[in-house]
Amino acid sequence: MAAPRKATAKKAGTKKAGTKKVGAKKMAAKAASAQKTTAKHAPARKPKKVLRGMSDIRRFFHRNERPIVFISATNFNLLGMDEWVRNFKYINYIDCYDGRHPNVFVPSEAPHAEFQSIEDINNYLLQHKEVLDFTDRLGRHPAGVFLMFDDETEALARKAGMKVWFPKAKLRNRVDNKIETVRIGDKAGVPSVPNVLARIDSYEDLRRVSKDLGPDLVLQSAYGDSGHTTFFISSEQDFKRHQSEIVGQGEIKVMKRINCRGSAIEACTTKQGTIVGPLMTELVGFKELTPYKGGWCGNEIFADSFTPEIREKARDYTFKFGEQLRKEGYRGYFELDFLIDTETEEMYLGELNPRITGASSMTNHAAFAHADAPLFLFHLLEFSDVPFELDVHALNGRWSDPDNIDSWSQYVMKHTQDSVDIITEAPESGIYHMNEDGSIDYSRFDYHRRAVASENEAFFLRISGVGDYRYEGADLGILVTRGRLMTDNFRLNTRAKKWIDGMRAKFKGRGLQPVPQSGAYKIL
Repeated sequence: MAAPRKATAKKAGTKKAGTKKVGAKKMAAKAASAQKTTAKHAPARKPKKVLRGMSDIRRFFHRNERPIVFISATNFNLLGMDEWVRNFKYINYIDCYDGRHPNVFVPSEAPHAEFQSIEDINNYLLQHKEVLDFTDRLGRHPAGVFLMFDDETEALARKAGMKVWFPKAKLRNRVDNKIETVRIGDKAGVPSVPNVLARIDSYEDLRRVSKDLGPDLVLQSAYGDSGHTTFFISSEQDFKRHQSEIVGQGEIKVMKRINCRGSAIEACTTKQGTIVGPLMTELVGFKELTPYKGGWCGNEIFADSFTPEIREKARDYTFKFGEQLRKEGYRGYFELDFLIDTETEEMYLGELNPRITGASSMTNHAAFAHADAPLFLFHLLEFSDVPFELDVHALNGRWSDPDNIDSWSQYVMKHTQDSVDIITEAPESGIYHMNEDGSIDYSRFDYHRRAVASENEAFFLRISGVGDYRYEGADLGILVTRGRLMTDNFRLNTRAKKWIDGMRAKFKGRGLQPVPQSGAYKIL
């Protein structure tokens, strides 16, 4: 009996559908006629003007109408971008400027779970009523840019009527995988330190897969930064110390250990090609600044940091890597770490950061940025949906000219002791002066790096303030100064040590009981 009922229903439905079909044709004809009439009298939509060259691009952002917000723990990574882009605002968790920066918005503290990452901070901010009210007042669906974000951040941004101007978190997460970075580099023709990619189940297993790499090894898991997931293994004892972080963690990058100098270079891949910034030296693992062996703690940028051949090779490798990233579907800002073997002068790909980084303020304030535009401006351009034409080859040529690179350095100072206390005194952000005896005095408030007049002055951005916990690895502040902080042998110079000692002495704390569990995530 079921079959006849189905047939009847189908037949009835066919008859009804046929009637609708005739009506639909008439309605479609009327709609088409009306559309032609409307189109005849309606003004044609004006095509978007193509931006041609740097003058058009700079003017476009000088007159920018759409609000753009940088949501992060602090505004450090995109320091000064508000001076290049109209309607650019910072929404931050930490008030580094005590309310004196005109474009920084910090909401009042609201109840929240303990933060485990910068993504947690951003997700907290995107749910904060004061933040949502602030973005509503900005109007016109603001664009959001982030240092770090995840799927939840994207969902919260959509709910707030905000468009994320970065590749999807899923794609960023894939290319951020250190194992995947090696494979992308291989496809681009950018070599990594001799390595094997393998799952490691035991020390014997490690020695078996790395038999051609020598006795001294460096292991990296897929994710992690600033030395947290980089392990130096020369013996079984070394392996056992980190066994829980190696075994069961999926594929591990097992590298030959080399004596090397670290370097960093930032770039932006666009539809017109990959724009490449200058090669910077890195401050790495200095015990005066960080408790993490192999941990990043600053940068230097100056014209003679490397030989012309090394600088050219780094730029070539970065361009090739950026073009391959574009094929992978990624676009926008990224940073590469390169390792230069001090014995052979060979250059190897270290890691990829598919985002802005702690070095971004150095790149975006270099001399070439003032001559043309900050590198991050091209990232905004790529996501602004405005057509543009740009001679990337000529731009890269100008940016490689040593005359367009001036000398600056920065360090990131962490609490290096294995202790926890509460900060009772902290230096405010601004310009500091080094006296002849090496002592450091506060000079004046400012939030511009360019206010630093000489190598005896520095801009200090306070991260941890009064009432904050000071625990091992906590970021205390960032110092930016003209000139170098390292010697030609890549050791901290005397001036750097004076700046470190002087600024560290300005932090005071008191003990507490019981001692809380300290955090370990990076906010920069």
